[in-house]
Amino acid sequence: MPEEAIETAESRGKVTQYIKETKEELQKVSFPSASDVRGTTVIVIINVIFFAVFLFLIDRFWTYVLDAITWVINSLFGAL
Repeated sequence: MPEEAIETAESRGKVTQYIKETKEELQKVSFPSASDVRGTTVIVIINVIFFAVFLFLIDRFWTYVLDAITWVINSLFGAL
């Protein structure tokens, strides 16, 4: 039983040390300001919209191209 108490005390000491070191590290961290977060969020939203429209247009283009190729093949050789 005393050995278990020693192990528990040692583990509590390790947990306490971990929490202390974590607090010290968090004090060194520099978090972005609210305006920085807003600015990068706007950039991300604009990029997402741009790429969504771009990929939509590319998809439509290839749909028309493949439909045209299919129409030409069907016109030349008929539906098999």
